[in-house]
Amino acid sequence: MLIDLASFTPGLSLAGGLIIGAAATVLVLFNGRIAGISGILGGLLSLPRHDMAWRLAFVAGLVAAPVLASLLGKPAVADIQAGWGEIMVAGFLVGLGTRYASGCTSGHGVCGLSRGSIRSLVATVTFMAAGFLTVFVQRHLIGG
Repeated sequence: MLIDLASFTPGLSLAGGLIIGAAATVLVLFNGRIAGISGILGGLLSLPRHDMAWRLAFVAGLVAAPVLASLLGKPAVADIQAGWGEIMVAGFLVGLGTRYASGCTSGHGVCGLSRGSIRSLVATVTFMAAGFLTVFVQRHLIGG
């Protein structure tokens, strides 16, 4: 296994993790809500809602952060080697899995585990195992 040391940024990764943790903490302490992206976004799609303002602000922050980061320095560019059809199918499967798991990786992995939720532990282990298996199959069986 090779590590791309030019892209290996443990300091920035730690800072990003601390910021995500702080944001999740602020949301739960001041709003009593869990910072699971699927639940926040799903709440925007089910109308009418009395709590649209904070949901819109949260999603706006998710969009604004990388835009601001690219304005301040070198923009992050993802190299996605898939077509639109593959991306659409993958997005659908992620959405389906999110509904079955009653939350997404951010809700279970960041917030659920910190609250000691057994359901979140099972979901996070399942997410990780599926990711490990996908990488193994892609690299060793398909030869990507």
